[in-house]
Amino acid sequence: MQISSFLLPKEQVAYIPSTISMFEALEILERHSYTALPIIDESGRYVGTLSEGDLLWKLKNTCNLDFEKMREIPVYDIQKHVRNESVIITAAMEDMLSLAADQNFVPVIDSKGIFLGIIRRKDIIEYYNDNITD
Repeated sequence: MQISSFLLPKEQVAYIPSTISMFEALEILERHSYTALPIIDESGRYVGTLSEGDLLWKLKNTCNLDFEKMREIPVYDIQKHVRNESVIITAAMEDMLSLAADQNFVPVIDSKGIFLGIIRRKDIIEYYNDNITD
């Protein structure tokens, strides 16, 4: 089996453009009810993951930060505390599974680092639950 069979394509994935503000990122997280989302740069490359925790740490550690000032802080200036490692689309299943054990989702990229989508740990568990018998 290839990892592409688990791929949720970019067109179906919520993500955060690297050029938006902290406030806009917060709105995207809230709208989709996720605690973390992949960050994609202007070239379409996966550059990291932004979590609610990253936003909370920035809020805590920035003096007098309010919603208006959050509109001035770009996502790329926020320290990331979660590092979701990506996997190349041609990688072996074992490589993807080892990442999925520690991450809720695994970002999938092509050989140039272009973001193709994600593999959700939930989908892997459901597949094995439905297809593995004793």
